[in-house]
Amino acid sequence: MDIDHFKQINDLHGHDAGDKVLRMVAATLRHNLRKGDSIGRWGGEEFLAILYDLASPEALKSISEKLRTLVAFSRLDLSDKSLMVTISVGATLLFPGDTPESVVSHADVLMYQSKQNGRNRVSVG
Repeated sequence: MDIDHFKQINDLHGHDAGDKVLRMVAATLRHNLRKGDSIGRWGGEEFLAILYDLASPEALKSISEKLRTLVAFSRLDLSDKSLMVTISVGATLLFPGDTPESVVSHADVLMYQSKQNGRNRVSVG
C-alpha cells in the first residue's frame, strides 16, 4: 500500500504534517485488520500487510477495499485545515514456490498498476 501524492503533502504542508499523515494511515490500517494479521511501514510512505487464512482472491480484494475505503474517509485535523489522503493497493496471495521477495515484488507491480489506473484503487493478482 502506498499513500497517494505523499510528496505533495510534505511539500505543501510540511514534514510534520506528513509524519502525522503516516501515523493516521498506520492507525487506520492497524485498527481495522483482524487480530492475527500484521501491518508495518515498508519504507517512505509504503505499508505492507500480511493477512492470514484468506481462501480466495475475492476475500483478499474485499479486505483490501475495506482498508482503502477507511483510509479515504479518515481525516487529519491540523490547526488550520483538514487533510484527507488515499492509498493505492497491490495485493496478492501466497502460492507454493513463492519467496518473500517474489510476493513483495508481485504486490509492488500490482500497486503501481493501481497508481497508473488513477490511484485510490486496489489491484489483486
